[in-house]
Amino acid sequence: MDIVVNGSRQSCDPGSVADLVAARGLPPDALVVELNGEIIRQEQWPQVLLGDGDRLELLSFVGGG
Repeated sequence: MDIVVNGSRQSCDPGSVADLVAARGLPPDALVVELNGEIIRQEQWPQVLLGDGDRLELLSFVGGG
């Protein structure tokens, strides 16, 4: 299945947002996921299934000073 992540078309296996985050090794506590223009709360990630053509923005927050 093909999805668009941060503006880049990519292939991935079917699954949930949580599966995608885990497969990429991203730290969930510092991550915001936007799916097709809607922010998905972290507790919803396991139930939200990705579909062909979905558009995701994965935004990581880092601290600093």
